[in-house]
Amino acid sequence: MITIEEFKKKYTNKVRLLGLDLGSKKIGVSICDENQSIATPYKTIIKTNNNDLIFNLKEIINENNIKGIIVGNPINMDGSFGKSAQSVRDISNNLAKFIDLPICLWDERLSTVGAFNLSSQLDVNISKRERDIDKNAAAFILQGALDYLNN
Repeated sequence: MITIEEFKKKYTNKVRLLGLDLGSKKIGVSICDENQSIATPYKTIIKTNNNDLIFNLKEIINENNIKGIIVGNPINMDGSFGKSAQSVRDISNNLAKFIDLPICLWDERLSTVGAFNLSSQLDVNISKRERDIDKNAAAFILQGALDYLNN
């Protein structure tokens, strides 16, 4: 894995990135345009096992010419690293063994809340909000990283 600063030096523009919100059962996936200006919710993967997850991600990466991955890092509100953050780090390290792309962790504090609130402002009904929350959270995570990378 690399830091966001290393990522910024390596991948400025003209490459598409993948955003991931890693949950224990669902993985939210988002993709940005090649100009790295807009993150778009892509899909939610139901996690059955690591091999299926890697297969699904490789398929998305190949179909969309992805050159890097931003993974939401669930740091505690006080800035400490809890069980969730350690789990995300472990999964990300495992992904890095099978996917030959730079992977960067991005602070995702409040991303799910932010995605949920944004969809409520867009007048999306509650069942659709809950169904789409993982991929919307992934887009929220990726957009935060894109905003940082573009400054």
